[in-house]
Amino acid sequence: MQQASQATVILGGGFAGLFTALHLSQRKYTHPIVLIEQRDRFSFKPLLYELLSGELHSAQVYPRYNELLASSSVTFVQDTVKSIHLEQSQVTVASGRIFNYRNLVLALGSKTTYFNTPGAAEYTMPFTSGEQAIALRKHLRHRLHQAIQTSDPARRRLLLTVAIIGAGPAGIELACTLADLLPIWYDELGGDAAEIRVVLINRSKEILKGDVNSHLRCTAQRALKGRIIPVDFLFDAAVSKIQADGVEYQQNNKTQILQAGTIAWTAGTTANPLLMNLPVANNRGRLLVTPTLQLPDFPEVFAAGDCAADRDDPQPPTAQVAYQQGIAIAQNIQRQREGKSPIPVEIKMRGTLMKLGLNEGVANLFNKVQIPGQPGHLIREATYLQLLPNAAHNRKITTEWLTDELFQRHRPASYMQLGQTPWLSGVATLAAGVIFATPLVWRAAQPTQFQQNLHWTGVPTLLNQLAPPPQ
Repeated sequence: MQQASQATVILGGGFAGLFTALHLSQRKYTHPIVLIEQRDRFSFKPLLYELLSGELHSAQVYPRYNELLASSSVTFVQDTVKSIHLEQSQVTVASGRIFNYRNLVLALGSKTTYFNTPGAAEYTMPFTSGEQAIALRKHLRHRLHQAIQTSDPARRRLLLTVAIIGAGPAGIELACTLADLLPIWYDELGGDAAEIRVVLINRSKEILKGDVNSHLRCTAQRALKGRIIPVDFLFDAAVSKIQADGVEYQQNNKTQILQAGTIAWTAGTTANPLLMNLPVANNRGRLLVTPTLQLPDFPEVFAAGDCAADRDDPQPPTAQVAYQQGIAIAQNIQRQREGKSPIPVEIKMRGTLMKLGLNEGVANLFNKVQIPGQPGHLIREATYLQLLPNAAHNRKITTEWLTDELFQRHRPASYMQLGQTPWLSGVATLAAGVIFATPLVWRAAQPTQFQQNLHWTGVPTLLNQLAPPPQ
């Protein structure tokens, strides 16, 4: 089956691809829009830790594409891209279908890379999708049940040890989450939380090395040590082999093995291999694009997110960048169809956000002001939830989330181990109320300034949904 040549075909349903499709639809784009993605659900990657822990549920951070696109003009095709023919303006998928296009958007994302480490693909658990988050949760629960049933101390120690390879943002956020979460789960089974061990393994001596979040290094180190069980570090440790129940690594010119019942891999990603075969310039698999996110030799083709690199304006492969690129590509495709010139994309970096444990995070606003603890957690989740890719879904989910936060709904009693006694929970609710009330006052006093300064966080939209301004 072939699609009409006037179609805009979007490959990949991550932030860049999905938001390109939705914003084209919202602009009343009159040509067919086809989104091709191999999975049936959108994985909201920044909030996968909340899906793992149960702080947020699947409908909030792992929704189906058919639900997100139900009220749009986008045709969703669940299939795997097999080949891209730029000269023929065609895309072929695994089912044999061929899609002709007038515009193509490459937003295929990246793949987990294991750096040719023996055993890594077989014995480690990556953490890049909702499916993988759910699989890790089931695996960890199973390990805890096995541990509580064994009387062998060595076997129990292995089952209760979690090794996380890679100390970038994903490794740190996962380590902080598990160092709070696993003691709670194990305590519910009647186990001794002190037996649990979470170990962060890193090749260098520094966490967040070369990352956009590197300025949060000290904050992250304090958080790692301040969990229910402190996270252990193995630094300057080069992983050489992964076994079924252990990690072999080189440290101080010695080969050592860490026995672990769970091994998570957050050490890196690589470009989608399909991109490497395209007859265009690339930088380590990321396609070199113009400031308008077009391929220089194929101006009808756009690339974004992990797939694209602009040498004159390099951007980190983060959700906020991909989100803005998706909106910009939709605008430029529309301009092309109207006979206008595409305009350069201007990415506005508004700071960074990290999860540093259950009910704790840090919001580094404009890379100048750090807001840690529960306020940072609230800002982080409110900001990310505002990026949910459907207005009706967004409104429903953000309202549910705020209600859950204010009234501590859907939180197991054992979460009180985090220090949230009923009195402290009330204080937390009051603090959340203050956080909610402060922008209301700002909006009333200086509505234009409020909108200009905070629109990127999603706070204005959230407030408009929950407390509309007076007319």
